[in-house]
Amino acid sequence: MDRVKYFNDMLARLEELLFHELSGCAAWKVELVGIDFIQSKKIQGKTEDEVIKNCIQEIISNGLVKEMAYSIGGKGVLLNLKMKDCIHLPKETKVKGDGIKPYLCPITNMILDQLIEKLNYEETYLAKLDIDDSTGICRVKCGIYKTPEMIGVVSDWTKENL
Repeated sequence: MDRVKYFNDMLARLEELLFHELSGCAAWKVELVGIDFIQSKKIQGKTEDEVIKNCIQEIISNGLVKEMAYSIGGKGVLLNLKMKDCIHLPKETKVKGDGIKPYLCPITNMILDQLIEKLNYEETYLAKLDIDDSTGICRVKCGIYKTPEMIGVVSDWTKENL
């Protein structure tokens, strides 16, 4: 039995049910999915760069993704993530195939959680999740706000990609 497929299928079904139950508002309820793994790794860092790089190192070394990169833009409130060959890609493909726009990324949740836990960020959220099943690449845009004063900073994220 392929255990990864089994668990991805189970997670996809749960994601679909949650989406329908909450009338499309499930994205605001799933930000803690996946964080137990990264919290168990005792990530260290005093800057965004250190925390994110250390998270990525753990994620890759544990086989959750094969490649991962990031950039910060949008006046400091946009975190772009790019992942290749993520262990959860089959889940995203199934959810997308069943007519639901993917909205839950455990890998992204791990990094956003550590920004809050280690650097006391005021707010973080997954804003956009694009998956390409043919290339195995996921691109994610996240809002990251260090301080209350940063909330409300506006920039055009459509022009910033990784």
